[in-house]
Amino acid sequence: MDDMNRRRFLAGSGAAIAPAFLSKAAINANDTVRVAVVGFRGQGGSHIREYTNMPKVELAALCDVDESVTARALKGLESRGVKTPKTYTDVRKLLEDKSIDAISIATPNHWHALMGIWGCQAGKDVYVEKPASHSPWEGRKLVEAARKYNRIVQHGTNSRSAVATREGMKMLHEGFLGDIYMSRGLCFKWRDTIGRAKEEPVPAGVHYDLWCGPGPVKAFTKNRFHYNWHWGWDYGNGDIGNQGIHEMDLARWGLGVKLPTKVHSMGGHFMFDDDQETPNTQVATFEFNGGGKKKILVFEVRHWISNHEAGVGESAGRGRPDPNTIGNIYYGPKGYMAVDGYTSYKTFLGKEQAPGPARREGGSNWVNFIQAVRSRKVEDLNADIEEGHLSATLVHLANISYRLGRSLNFDPATEKIVGDDEASKMLRRKYRSPYVVPEKV
Repeated sequence: MDDMNRRRFLAGSGAAIAPAFLSKAAINANDTVRVAVVGFRGQGGSHIREYTNMPKVELAALCDVDESVTARALKGLESRGVKTPKTYTDVRKLLEDKSIDAISIATPNHWHALMGIWGCQAGKDVYVEKPASHSPWEGRKLVEAARKYNRIVQHGTNSRSAVATREGMKMLHEGFLGDIYMSRGLCFKWRDTIGRAKEEPVPAGVHYDLWCGPGPVKAFTKNRFHYNWHWGWDYGNGDIGNQGIHEMDLARWGLGVKLPTKVHSMGGHFMFDDDQETPNTQVATFEFNGGGKKKILVFEVRHWISNHEAGVGESAGRGRPDPNTIGNIYYGPKGYMAVDGYTSYKTFLGKEQAPGPARREGGSNWVNFIQAVRSRKVEDLNADIEEGHLSATLVHLANISYRLGRSLNFDPATEKIVGDDEASKMLRRKYRSPYVVPEKV
């Protein structure tokens, strides 16, 4: 692709991507689905394992901006006897390959929406890790791109494909506990201090400009790079958008709501004096008024010693005490339900809190994605990008409220903050050319 065509591609030209889009119109059950994984030092390793264990799925390419990460991945694949995939450092070059059917994105958060949009424009189906976006505006643009180009786009909220969780949500929606009026998301995860990291030269083999992508280029430190980027506002969204997005998605799903009318969040960065910008302790409250019924969602982040609640974090089978409490609780007039992690639920009924139905069984979000890639039916997705966008928007609204120190009024229909210009500007961010989410996808 020459420079002129590359600029057209980055601008989202429909003419530039139409041939690739048309060539991927049908994948049937007998075809091998060729997938590329982008970003795999952390969660991307799970993507690689899932795809390489599926029949009729080929890991066709790997793309990472850190050459040492790519080298380790290739060595691991070789030891397993997996066919060596192509390798890239620049996702734009990867997307030129018309033989690739889908990309699976596990990069830092600030890349998710733009890379997903580019994938749709290039005629690829997309699996994008959570959260779907780094800001609400770009999340909506990713949904628009998925619909415009008829792409299958799955969000990485894995609990949506767990058998037990899906059963529990069905019970809630069918009224097993009555009208659910409140849900709580629990993200109590032991997080130690990240300390302070000095500025240093970019490590050899790291393509740092590509890593920064849509975000600003700041001096390299280890606390702005592998994993610790979660705790800076330029690239991450704090623990509410890291571990917490799973529980936020479950809290919203069980409550049966979409977007709120009011949001308030407060908290802080307690105990440690380090480079972390995001809060390690945070409480967010959301009010919903859809259908004339008021509902409330309360979300909590804690970073250190915490009690378990409703049995969440106490499940047998871990083999050791667990300092984490990761899950959800739902309240109705007939009792409550506790979801522990992603793969189990328990119910407690009546004033006596008598044990009710319970189940533990997982599932694979990646298997579901490939099934939908074959069927070409968006409704076959367990975690369609629209659901991912709505849950990620709750994360972003909580963080905006926290950073400004005040409540927000929100219009769910327009996805805009009402009566607060300063907060409204935070619904989207500034992009660094050429890594720009287009106004029209």
